[in-house]
Amino acid sequence: MIFATVGTQLPFDRLTRALAGLAPELGEKIVAQVGAFGADQDGLDCRRQLTPAEFEELFTAARVVVAHAGIGTMLSARRWGKPLVVVPRRYALGEHRNDHQVATARQIAEIPGLYVAWKTDELGPLLRHHNLIPASETETPSRAVLVARLRAFVEE
Repeated sequence: MIFATVGTQLPFDRLTRALAGLAPELGEKIVAQVGAFGADQDGLDCRRQLTPAEFEELFTAARVVVAHAGIGTMLSARRWGKPLVVVPRRYALGEHRNDHQVATARQIAEIPGLYVAWKTDELGPLLRHHNLIPASETETPSRAVLVARLRAFVEE
């Protein structure tokens, strides 16, 4: 099963439309948390909102998770050891208030288990791959630098 989550603040119909287009060829169930204002898509099991328990159940049952570039989803992927495909929202397409998700995606692009699809047509090749490396909480050099910077900021 593929679990897609777009967060709770804004719809991300570009992502869910792309997944709906891929659904027939992927041949596996896709559950999508689309948010309060997201559009239902044929071929997807769309859910407006999820309780924390439902979110955890779907996340842990998924073969792979697809999401916007939200930090919470990335932390969940690392916590539960799931491959995560990130599609950053884009300001120019009216999907967010700025391009912070593009900046976030650039920062995580080299972290094992976190994959970035810069365009929705990059989703298919990633989702057809059944040997994606799961994300983990293993320390990486970039994480160590980030933690050190945050610690210095908090201590100031």
